[in-house]
Amino acid sequence: MDLALTQARLAEAAGEVPIGAVLVDEAGKVIASGFNQPISTSDPTAHAEMVVLRAAGGLLANYRLPGTTLVATVEPCLMCAGALVNARVTRVVYGASEPKWGAFGSLLRVQDLSLNHRIEVVAGVRERECGDLLREFFRKRREQA
Repeated sequence: MDLALTQARLAEAAGEVPIGAVLVDEAGKVIASGFNQPISTSDPTAHAEMVVLRAAGGLLANYRLPGTTLVATVEPCLMCAGALVNARVTRVVYGASEPKWGAFGSLLRVQDLSLNHRIEVVAGVRERECGDLLREFFRKRREQA
């Protein structure tokens, strides 16, 4: 989660919503890392998780990523959850819940759907720290408005 938080801080420094993600293999070796980039890339799909999946797929020359764990500072949305299922990611670990968009327990539970792949989910890892980063970001935004 340290690496995902570092990525989230890079997102914030770039003027993006501070969400970071890291994909690791079964041995815990980092395959790819990334942060939210939809504003800077004008790409609504450039969420941290999607950035990581694209990088990992390119690096491994495979669109399937079995045996991997995605660590994200915030619960992935439905779009990202769908991509994680399609990539056959084994496990998702996230920090802060996302009540408006979260697809792994907050809004819905993708892992409970009758899909062709099931993802193990670990929620609430360093939840307060991850959530505080988001809350502080949006507090500053409101003050600037």
